[in-house]
Amino acid sequence: MKAWARGPTIIGPMGFLAILLALLIEQARPLSFNNPVHAGLRAWGRGVRRNLDAGQSSHGWLAWLLAVGVPSALAALIYHGLWELSGVLAFVWTVAVLYVTLGFRQFSHHFSEIRRSLEDGDERAAREQLAQWLRVDASALPRAELLRQVIEHSVLAAHRHVFGVFVCFLVFWVIGLGPAGAVIYRLAEYLSRNWRGRADGTPSEALRRASATAWRWIDHVPARITALGFAVVGNFEEAVASWRADAERFAPGSDGVVLAATSGAINVRLTPQDPANPVPDETDPSARPEPQLAHLGSVVGLVWRAVVLWMLLLALLTLARV
Repeated sequence: MKAWARGPTIIGPMGFLAILLALLIEQARPLSFNNPVHAGLRAWGRGVRRNLDAGQSSHGWLAWLLAVGVPSALAALIYHGLWELSGVLAFVWTVAVLYVTLGFRQFSHHFSEIRRSLEDGDERAAREQLAQWLRVDASALPRAELLRQVIEHSVLAAHRHVFGVFVCFLVFWVIGLGPAGAVIYRLAEYLSRNWRGRADGTPSEALRRASATAWRWIDHVPARITALGFAVVGNFEEAVASWRADAERFAPGSDGVVLAATSGAINVRLTPQDPANPVPDETDPSARPEPQLAHLGSVVGLVWRAVVLWMLLLALLTLARV
């Protein structure tokens, strides 16, 4: 009980410094896609699915709870065990967990390569790089649609790899579970993608439904905090209006909230043109300008300003607590 009582008392300085240091290390030494930690977690998810996916709803939830709960519980238990030995060791463990769950460089190289190709005028290479990133056929995409896809997936990746992890980490940190929140968020997001289903019928419908439902619950608040951050550092009125009125037109669920706020914040159309409404009125989100190459720079600026905003707020809370 000693660790549980003492751990949350250092939320201010330790939490802020852990996030800051993890971001700096990740910028300097990004993890490769096939790093041992991520590979091990992917193998763990496959093993749980193969052994527990029997097609029943209860089996689906049991598999999800084990796949997410065991690594998350280990992260929390190791944190508290190390805290009993030394606060420094607990801090190092927290930074290590954040390093493998939080950061831009886990996806930003795709964005950077596509942007570089477009700036060089090589749209063919940009389409190939987008296809490699999303694992879809992008060879016939018009330029505007190519840019729209890049903006959408870059913003959603920033939310899932940075802002969502940031929020869940802080929530679970406050209640004394160390870095467990970061593990929960990243695993929930990974399983929601990996367990969507394949041509051979695996995983079962029950498992797909459990992982999708759990992800929808977990991402509800983080997505809205991401959208709020984009609104504050972008065009606030347009972002909020787009979020409140048109989120479902952009994408289902929380993804639509993030994309709607982005569209308003940087004034770009991120919804497909409605064939039945070729000349939309000014209140329609499809009336915004078509995506241009300059909007990629706007996205980068929007994301970094949002990071600075939340880090400054966390720093202020840290100073107030100290």
